[in-house]
Amino acid sequence: MDLVLDGIVKRVGPQVWLHGMDMALHPGAVTVLLGATQAGKTSLMRIMAGLDVPSEGRVRVDGVDVTGMPVRERNVAMVYQQFINYPSLTVADNIASPLKLRGEKNVAARVRELAERLHIEMFLQRHPSELSGGQQQRVALARALAKGAPLMLLDEPLVNLDYKLREELREELTQLFATGDSTVVYATTEPGEALLLGGYTAVLDEGRLLQYGPTAEVFHAPCSLRVARAFSDPPMNLVPAQATPGGLRMPGGTELPVAVAHGGQATVAFTLGLRASALRLQARPGDVAVQGLVELAEISGSDTFVHAATPWGELVAQITGVHYLELGSSVTLHLDPAQAYVFGAEGALVLAPARPGRN
Repeated sequence: MDLVLDGIVKRVGPQVWLHGMDMALHPGAVTVLLGATQAGKTSLMRIMAGLDVPSEGRVRVDGVDVTGMPVRERNVAMVYQQFINYPSLTVADNIASPLKLRGEKNVAARVRELAERLHIEMFLQRHPSELSGGQQQRVALARALAKGAPLMLLDEPLVNLDYKLREELREELTQLFATGDSTVVYATTEPGEALLLGGYTAVLDEGRLLQYGPTAEVFHAPCSLRVARAFSDPPMNLVPAQATPGGLRMPGGTELPVAVAHGGQATVAFTLGLRASALRLQARPGDVAVQGLVELAEISGSDTFVHAATPWGELVAQITGVHYLELGSSVTLHLDPAQAYVFGAEGALVLAPARPGRN
């Protein structure tokens, strides 16, 4: 399905929820809508589905203007944060409902196939109320897949599940989407989820589309500070810097050998961006060191997040492995200048690290 949004604006009373949004989804691929709560993700998806009409702009599907066409006249499948199933029907009948509406044959075989793909085949004769939250969401996903719609919209479908279930379903969804023919739109607040799903990512903030492109490209080359903030978890470390003949002068006087154009003006201000994963406890040749005091050492899974007070401000380092650091103890963080992002005074990207695997 070719879905094109042309100048989409959504107003609710005096408030503007979506600002002049243009986007052409890549057919047959996954597009992730990434942004914080109230970034405009759900508003945009409701317009894509036909649940709402834009205040301005047009929605085109395969070249046909469908603006204002109600959802019942469109072939769209949607999965919400709150898993929605028919409580009086068994799991099997829930999944079969769109198949029966289309008058398909071999419904039972298709239901079992989908149930097996989502690991709920043992629950086919149960009712939704007899299932856990994760199992109910799998039923909702199976029913959406059974619909076979050319457009599938998923509005933060895993947000209400516990951590383990989210991890399991993320991996399964990645495989399901890869083998499907639908154009998929998936809304999330989590950068890690966007990276796992791959495909394309549209970064939204306060109802504006900031950047849209292949997920890896948007992650490695965010066009602005706003995109970098939205596509970093934990948040990107941001440090004010001044231009020098040799690169950038950081707070405290440290010189960072980063080549940025500044027209020979020594007073040009930049913002240095460092992902938490770019900071290390062990030095490597060519590294720049930053001294600090440990404010917090948080162990999460197989990583340790070290919060340190430094002359550059508070820095967060994501260190692989489990490390026990005493609060208030001295710590030296090391970074490779080649891993630095540099943003100009207006927030636009000036310099990004070389992409992995690219010259």
